[in-house]
Amino acid sequence: MSAEPQEEAAEALNREIEDLKTRVASLKKDIKLQTTTLLSSESMRTALRVVNPEPSPIPLPFIEDPNRERVLARSKEQDAHDQQNLYRTCATITTFKVQDPDPNAVDRGNVLGIRIELMLDARFRRPFYVMLNRPYKDSRSLRVHRHTVPPCIPLSGLAARYLPAPRPADAERQTTQDLSRFVRTLRREIVRYHNRVAVISDLQKAASARAAGQEDEEAERALVSISAADIEAKQIGLEWADGRSGRLLMTEDGQIQKVVVLGVNGRDREVTRELLDDSRRVEDVAKRLAGT
Repeated sequence: MSAEPQEEAAEALNREIEDLKTRVASLKKDIKLQTTTLLSSESMRTALRVVNPEPSPIPLPFIEDPNRERVLARSKEQDAHDQQNLYRTCATITTFKVQDPDPNAVDRGNVLGIRIELMLDARFRRPFYVMLNRPYKDSRSLRVHRHTVPPCIPLSGLAARYLPAPRPADAERQTTQDLSRFVRTLRREIVRYHNRVAVISDLQKAASARAAGQEDEEAERALVSISAADIEAKQIGLEWADGRSGRLLMTEDGQIQKVVVLGVNGRDREVTRELLDDSRRVEDVAKRLAGT
């Protein structure tokens, strides 16, 4: 038997193994989903709460069913998980108290913590935290102590606007703080930033899928690279296979503000019109590139 048929048989076997692995992973995912659906159903919870569904005239000793106990424990875990998801979805901003362990901390170590929840792509992201304390003497005004907010979010500007430092007692006008508005505005900025990052990712996927399905002549004019061009993800860098490059500017909410495409002979308005068409938002460009 020659080496070539053996290699073909080995490749076919490897493909079959990979296909089986993919199917097994898909089946495991389906089983997990169906299990979660069953455990979350009201009929299943009612059935698990019933110990003796058929009463007997003769008292019988209770026999513990290990399978039932395992399902009951899993159902309780699912209830707790559902309750946590509901809480995180409805209460996207929560507060809590923290005690600073530093013996020299201001305000006897009292710290107000703010947790900001965020969900994207049907998944909860890692929460963002802002810690506030009261470092000002004879004042209950707050100041940002620590935080986990990304540097691209203008936290210091928001704090200066909504949590200004108190003025001297003899000042003509005193400052007022608005903690509620500060937190709401901060969360809106965080959500906007993550939405911009997500839409850039959608553009990348749509452009890659479109380039893969194009023929040789079309592939030479394909959009091959899309990436964020600034830390705030408000500018998108564009590159084509034939050497053209461009820049797309969008607003905080994803509205297309301006698009410039440069080729060998300067600004290329034809490609700009081809890219945008009637799109007003970056999501519209991604959908058009994806062909949806």
